[in-house]
Amino acid sequence: MTIIREPQPGETRPAEVLALEALGWALADDTRAERLLSLTGLTPERLRNGLSDRGVQAAVLEFLANHEPDLVLAADALDTTPAILVAAARELSQ
Repeated sequence: MTIIREPQPGETRPAEVLALEALGWALADDTRAERLLSLTGLTPERLRNGLSDRGVQAAVLEFLANHEPDLVLAADALDTTPAILVAAARELSQ
């Protein structure tokens, strides 16, 4: 049995985890998913095959960072802050 523990206040998840959570959030909305693919140049196949690729992960977070309304909504949905998502994008792009 797996016990899922809620993050404690001030606790952050690894950038890779945030990127995958953000990708799931972005893909849940068809319009947003289409915009993600269009603006990042990623294809559905590249996304599927590149889930562990830091470049793909960074592209997802940079997509959010470049559109403040989505950044704020994603941060809220993922129980984090916009600043943490932007910092994760920077970390993954290095």
